[in-house]
Amino acid sequence: MTRLSADIHIRTFDEADTDAVITLWREAFPEYNRADKPHREPRRSIANKVAMRDGLFFVAVRERKIVGTVMAGYDGHRGWVYSLAVTSALRRRGVASALLRHSEMALAERGCLKLNLQVLTQSREALAFYNAHGYAADDVVSLGKRLPPASGASPHVVA
Repeated sequence: MTRLSADIHIRTFDEADTDAVITLWREAFPEYNRADKPHREPRRSIANKVAMRDGLFFVAVRERKIVGTVMAGYDGHRGWVYSLAVTSALRRRGVASALLRHSEMALAERGCLKLNLQVLTQSREALAFYNAHGYAADDVVSLGKRLPPASGASPHVVA
């Protein structure tokens, strides 16, 4: 496995990173550029995660620039990994693997014993990446439902 370059480090997200993270996500996740996907609004996703105050949003930094991200979550029963992204110029150099390991360790330290994540079925490269890191399809069906915004809720933070 490729080792993470000495000039890249992982740290907790800071709100000053917001614009750089959005730029990265728009590169890594084309669906974030679609107006018909309001649940993929990156500024809202970031604001909601920051509001959780759980310290489980990490960025990879190289020369003071954000080059990767990962969000994790833990509800006391199961952990989740979201928004693992690396700038195209640094893919296949161990950055995503390091971010994934970092989030796994942070969750394990909180007592998490099972991790879940979702990958779009057409994302063959992402599926291969996660399979190589020990993730496999569970014998479950992932269901989803879009909820309308709560009345009176801030446009960036859903109550």
